[in-house]
Amino acid sequence: MKSFVNRKKKQLFGIVLLIVLVFTFSCKQEGEKVTENNPSSTSVVNKTYKVSRVEPSNWWVGFKNTSLQLLVHHPNISKYIPEISYQGISIAKVHQADSPNYLFIDLIISKTTKAGKFDIIFKQEDNPDLVYNYELKSRKKLAKDFIGFNSSDAIYLITPDRFSNGNFQNDIDKSLKEKTVNREDNYARHGGDIQGIINHLDYIDDLGFTAIWSCPLLINNMPQSSYHGYAITDFYHVDPRYGTLEDYKVLSSKMAKKGMKLIMDQVANHCGIEHWWMQDLPFKDWINYQENYKESKANWEGDNNIITNHRRTTNQDPYASKIDKEKMNAGWFVSAMPDLNQRNPFMAKYLIQNSIWWIETVNLAGIRQDTYPYPDKSFMSTWAGEIMTEYPNFSIVGEEWSLNPLLIGYWQKGANNKDGYKSNLKSTMDFAMQSNIVNGLNEEESWENGLVKLYEGLANDFYYANPKDIMIFLDNHDMSRIFTQLKGDVISTKMALSYLLTLPRIPQIYYGTEILMHDFDKPGDHGLIRSDFPGGWESDAVNTFTGKGLTDNQKDVQSFLKKILIYRKHSKAIHIGDTVHFAPENSVYVLFRIFEDETVVHILNKNEVPISLDLNRFKEINLNGKTLKNIITNSTVVWEDKLILKEKGSVFLTTKLD
Repeated sequence: MKSFVNRKKKQLFGIVLLIVLVFTFSCKQEGEKVTENNPSSTSVVNKTYKVSRVEPSNWWVGFKNTSLQLLVHHPNISKYIPEISYQGISIAKVHQADSPNYLFIDLIISKTTKAGKFDIIFKQEDNPDLVYNYELKSRKKLAKDFIGFNSSDAIYLITPDRFSNGNFQNDIDKSLKEKTVNREDNYARHGGDIQGIINHLDYIDDLGFTAIWSCPLLINNMPQSSYHGYAITDFYHVDPRYGTLEDYKVLSSKMAKKGMKLIMDQVANHCGIEHWWMQDLPFKDWINYQENYKESKANWEGDNNIITNHRRTTNQDPYASKIDKEKMNAGWFVSAMPDLNQRNPFMAKYLIQNSIWWIETVNLAGIRQDTYPYPDKSFMSTWAGEIMTEYPNFSIVGEEWSLNPLLIGYWQKGANNKDGYKSNLKSTMDFAMQSNIVNGLNEEESWENGLVKLYEGLANDFYYANPKDIMIFLDNHDMSRIFTQLKGDVISTKMALSYLLTLPRIPQIYYGTEILMHDFDKPGDHGLIRSDFPGGWESDAVNTFTGKGLTDNQKDVQSFLKKILIYRKHSKAIHIGDTVHFAPENSVYVLFRIFEDETVVHILNKNEVPISLDLNRFKEINLNGKTLKNIITNSTVVWEDKLILKEKGSVFLTTKLD
């Protein structure tokens, strides 16, 4: 009996020991995050990840710049001391902010640091440790392989909420302030999303576009009109009504497989007033006119705000007053968009790192920077310089909404600016030429009006450091549709498109231009300009993607644009060739693009009746006796003494016959 009892005790002890071991192993598995096989990677058993926010949420090894600054936000985090034990990483400095709920941690990541995960442990005497598990990733491709957009590309601009609804399940997010979808309201959300763009990549690719610029896709947790995307309330998260970060990555990946480039619309000038940090600003000068906002925010209205004066010339004007300069750069764009103070070094670092984070995360080929002249211009030079240092073949375009070529050219890299300003910005936006195209096609012909506006506008290229790196467009999400600007004239619209796509520029075309979308009912109204793309919703009676319900004119322009884009995609003459144009005569303007044995001839003719064009005037181009093909009709013509232009419109010829 005694031996039996002893056996039972031993069996019971073994069972208890087994249970303890299983429980311990289970707790260990649940409490620890997986770390990469790195001998210096540390892990704490039964971690509780209590730190509210660390940004950027991850980083990479292998950058030229070995520094990284982490923004840490957590109640009373300033009372804690951070520690890191990971080979190759050291804490250079820890900065406290004016708010006790922030720390800014300067890290140095040595060139030999390996990718992996590690814990940032925040210690305070008599309090439990706070732990944040951080990851350094390996870069997926070499920095030189981030190839930006250039004059060989044609960019399709999309307002994502209005293009196509590919996932009806994400239309409404009840955790966000704007909780409705209403396609009858031009300023409400309509449901377009990233999946909608993914679903129709074939359409965009087949048209001949090589790049996509989408208006911002990041969270805009604003109570109304959040659809446009420019009042960002979290710089590190995709708006869930557009999809997920994974959706964004899928879009980028699928585009890359098609040889297409993804351009991200970023905003360094301002954020949305519902941005998470507006409830707890880290420094007293995190935003411009911060004290004014704090004093008035309980009853915040537009009247309380100090708005920018929009006098963009103060950036260059040698006589500008200090107050005008301050109001321009520090004034808020609108009362719902706090103006960020890039002169604060922590804000500056935050914005630079945010841009680099998105380049790496979604494999960007370019950035379009909104409201480029409004932030501190010294910062903008540093911002662009930091990015281009890391990614020497990358592209950035800045929005300078000016009709003055001097202001447009001022911001481009290589400009010989009298004040010595170096922008580091590859590309600017050609609002001046856009205006010239519209005015030149709308006006009656005379010595100083009509096509001469295009001719003299292009002559301003003598001032630009690199004309072919400037972005040209006919319209965008902020101005009337080109079909509206050209008074509903289909022929003029086609003339504008063909001229745009022949210029030594990077062309951008707004979604729907190919089917003559317009805003005649209320010209200039932003909600109407950004109308839904027909066929982007299952219930649409008209479907641009299939052609169902399109008018003959819409089909004609769509086909016209496609033929030019497809040709342009492989035309070295248009991409990098010489440009020669001849002053308009008899309401006809002729421009040539030439590279080696390829010559492209573009003719704009505003005559309503047939006219004979004397080709002897163009003998310096050396085309006499050569056969040229019409890109639109596929017919051929021999270049001899004259060419009969039968009707108003554009003629697009090439010496490439195959």
